Amino acid sequence: MTPQPVNDAVAVFQRSLRYTLRNPAWVAVGLIQPALYLLFFGPLLLKLSSGPGFDHTNSWSVFVPGLLVQQAMFSCVFVGIGILGERRAGVLDRMRVSPASKTALLAGRVARDVVVLLVQASVLVLGAVAVGLRASLPGVLLAVVLVGVLAAGMSSLSYGLALRMGQEEAYSGVLNAVTLPVLLLSGILLPMSLAPGWLAWMSRANPLTHVVTAERHLFAGDIDSGRVLLGAGLAVLLVLVAGRFGIRAMQETAR
Repeated sequence: MTPQPVNDAVAVFQRSLRYTLRNPAWVAVGLIQPALYLLFFGPLLLKLSSGPGFDHTNSWSVFVPGLLVQQAMFSCVFVGIGILGERRAGVLDRMRVSPASKTALLAGRVARDVVVLLVQASVLVLGAVAVGLRASLPGVLLAVVLVGVLAAGMSSLSYGLALRMGQEEAYSGVLNAVTLPVLLLSGILLPMSLAPGWLAWMSRANPLTHVVTAERHLFAGDIDSGRVLLGAGLAVLLVLVAGRFGIRAMQETAR
């Protein structure tokens, strides 16, 4: 017999997914966006890869893992705006006075965000294969799983932060100020080996850098690399910490 919290989370997931599918424009943009990255940024990065600091063996295997992490960030970091809209409309309050646990209310939404991200990631990888990506199949599959774990952590953090701040303007302003610098410091586009010492140090202190590095090692087939374990461990830690933060925000804002 399935535990009730799992049933509650599944119900929230199904509702959230139906809401997403009823907005086909968002679904289309989410599916097209990875292809646009390949189309517009791929040729530029391939040309730059002739310079120092780049992996010349297969530039796509360096570029695509970074795009996967970027896609996870952009797909999940702004999902909190949706829950603020539900809160304003009174939908969230009606759900929170139901018997469903606050953990299920968060987990169902996070699961929806991860599923959407995995579809986008699959489109991105298949498009990259079509234009020349050559990578380890087991490594690519594990890389997609890892980016799904990252998406779960970012989604949980987004919901918690949105509920804590309570206003779309403040929430969006904070995310816009933080997200892009963190992404660029992770080396998703340009190798941080080209950076001056102080900037390279900041990059190493950025947890997202280690997730990007783990993704690239997985694409290269280095599944048992210590860098993979470090990146995966940090992604799991993010899920645990952000999940707890999101659940507490859901509980406290219900009072």
